[in-house]
Amino acid sequence: MATQNTIPPFKSGTVTDALLKDHREIESYYNEVINSNDHDHQERYANQFTWELARHSVAEELIIYPAFEKYLGTKGHEMAERDRKEHHEVKEQLKKFQNMKPKNPEFIPTLKSLMSNLSQHIKEEESMDIPALEKVLSEDHNYSGVSEKLAKNFGRTKAFVPSRSHPSAGENPPFESVMGLLTAPLDHISDIFRKFPDKTINPNPSTK
Repeated sequence: MATQNTIPPFKSGTVTDALLKDHREIESYYNEVINSNDHDHQERYANQFTWELARHSVAEELIIYPAFEKYLGTKGHEMAERDRKEHHEVKEQLKKFQNMKPKNPEFIPTLKSLMSNLSQHIKEEESMDIPALEKVLSEDHNYSGVSEKLAKNFGRTKAFVPSRSHPSAGENPPFESVMGLLTAPLDHISDIFRKFPDKTINPNPSTK
């Protein structure tokens, strides 16, 4: 039986609040897989991990990275390009992992390798990228409310993007946006037939 995660409920706030909430959720689902020996529990949380990470990654690429470029100039472009490259590596690993079953001897090693790369990416985002964006947005009165708007757009975007990894779609809009609209419905239908934790968020993104 799946256990309910202990992540506190999210209240609408800044883009920092939205991204950190997602990061902690992803880490929580990872830990549920790693710390269990029950294959059914592992499969459910592996699907939850994939569902959240895939949506989070694409939403960042469509909403957050363009914001880096818009508000942070040359530095923002460099940050966005670095983050997109890191995302592509993680998405390639996630594509491999998402089709594995817990009984596969490579299941845990593949997930650990993925999380190692993802953790470094998250550390960079939380210590450098996001603070730099928030600093600019908070210091210029012309940008009042932009952080909150980005957070809302980020959350809304997650409802319409693929819930599985599709590295071939790339990491740049508008091509990724078009590919996402084509692949997301198929992913969402397939999610209906996958196992997810009993006491966590609904795997149907349209209800989130």
